[in-house]
Amino acid sequence: MNINIPQSYFSKLMRAVVEFELIEQGDRILIGVSGGKDSIFLTYALAILRERLKRDFYIAAFTVNPQFDESFDTASIASFCRSLDIAYEVVDVDIAGAIAAQDDKSPCFTCAFFRRGAVNRYAVAHKMNKVAYAHHHDDAVETFLMSLFYSGQLNTFRPKTYLDKTDITVIRPLVYFREQEIIDATRYHGFTPIPSPCPHNGNTTRQTVKELIAHLSAENPNLYNHLAAGMREGALGELWPASKTRKEMERTYRAFMQKS
Repeated sequence: MNINIPQSYFSKLMRAVVEFELIEQGDRILIGVSGGKDSIFLTYALAILRERLKRDFYIAAFTVNPQFDESFDTASIASFCRSLDIAYEVVDVDIAGAIAAQDDKSPCFTCAFFRRGAVNRYAVAHKMNKVAYAHHHDDAVETFLMSLFYSGQLNTFRPKTYLDKTDITVIRPLVYFREQEIIDATRYHGFTPIPSPCPHNGNTTRQTVKELIAHLSAENPNLYNHLAAGMREGALGELWPASKTRKEMERTYRAFMQKS
């Protein structure tokens, strides 16, 4: 298979790899592949890096079948990985059952929790030291805004995160790609993305935030760039001091009430 992407794409890929030191000599990298546009492009992009980089590293791909739908067919993913000379395996995980059993929790939280667990276990069992996920720039910005709206914290995922419990490093090589660029990349790898089997797809908090950003960007073209700048360390302006504990407030109150 002749694999290639435009120089502008390769530059964004290399910027992430170099800036965040994502790939090192001797790495064994497991790619989490769902069959959607993002993970397929990530698989294709890492195959290109394996060819072009002057580093020796191994890549394999892994799909979690969440058992939402019996029609979820991974044969096309397996064929795509074979064409790229990437080892591939599928493991069934009853995420659908777990969601049904925990109806008091967000289905997205439960799904992500069980997926991560399955991928990490597989990585450890197969002596993979890194796991690559296909989160892109829009995902990071949306996560940043979701964190503020729904937890009151300024937070998003990092391009590289070390998990000390499993001794695995999570990397996200697509963090400089906009979602539309990944949609357009279908013309380069030729894979038709598999629709998500998730019954909650398109009806999530993330989708709500995505639509909000699009709506506000119509009035303020700089909004997305401002959000992206705001999620960088060092971007904080003036904020209120941290809330005091009850004991701290009691000490302050007593000191305040004492006669001078």
